[in-house]
Amino acid sequence: MISILIADDHPVVRAGLRAVFESHNEFTVIAEAPSAEEAVERAQGDAVDLVTMDLRFADGGMSGVQAIRAIRSRGDLPRILVLTNYDDDSEILAAVEAGAQGYLLKDSAPSELASAVRRAASGEVVLAPVVANKLLSEMRKDRITLTGRERDVLLALDRGLSNREISEELFLSPTTIKTHLARLYGKLGVSSRTAALARAREEGLLD
Repeated sequence: MISILIADDHPVVRAGLRAVFESHNEFTVIAEAPSAEEAVERAQGDAVDLVTMDLRFADGGMSGVQAIRAIRSRGDLPRILVLTNYDDDSEILAAVEAGAQGYLLKDSAPSELASAVRRAASGEVVLAPVVANKLLSEMRKDRITLTGRERDVLLALDRGLSNREISEELFLSPTTIKTHLARLYGKLGVSSRTAALARAREEGLLD
């Protein structure tokens, strides 16, 4: 049996989640919290296995991310599954870095939600596809950082310009363009234009 605490400031949402969870014999909702502060308080002890946590609460107090940090500071349990309407990159990263076990959007189907709760409660990382893509993109961007000029050259490559055309467009000498290309190839770990563009797309540098 997985014991769940629902943290959300909207009564209708809490009621809907309770109905979804209680339609499964393996879940039991043991508490609801209309604020992040109350979620932190109710998550203490061994009774709660998993918290579904919204990120924004209307009372203007503690945020969902702050609540995640507070709960996680006491240990690895309970697991925390973010359940929110927001898929903003910064909020996704903040929630994951704070210690959320998963991140799901409220428009998820009931079957997806039930599956996510099972997986998160067992310790598996659970991310909605759109969230996973954004998180991966951000991680890749963090790994490879281009200077402004290197990015200019990369974008010119993507448009199919030759070294001479790039030189004329950026008002730089052909030798300088070659230097930027060499640095760009080095950062991307490639040795050709085609490979550079393919790797840049994989890394989200041309988005």
